[in-house]
Amino acid sequence: MPMRAEEIEAMIVAAIPDARVEIRDLAGDGDHYAARVVSESFAGMNRVRQHQAVYAALKGKMGGELHALQLETAIPSGDHQ
Repeated sequence: MPMRAEEIEAMIVAAIPDARVEIRDLAGDGDHYAARVVSESFAGMNRVRQHQAVYAALKGKMGGELHALQLETAIPSGDHQ
């Protein structure tokens, strides 16, 4: 069964409490999403580590219930950019 966007967002926020998460369903099928995750906790991490943190938050759902996730991560605008 496909995941709902709300479930994806909830899992990410549960693991990364300060995250601002925007989810888009790319194909309208509940299987292919794009996510933008902005968190202060990403400061000092390279993009690979940021993405790993988000995938860890999804607790193994990638490739199963969640077929595809186009991921963009960032830290909040300000001193870090």
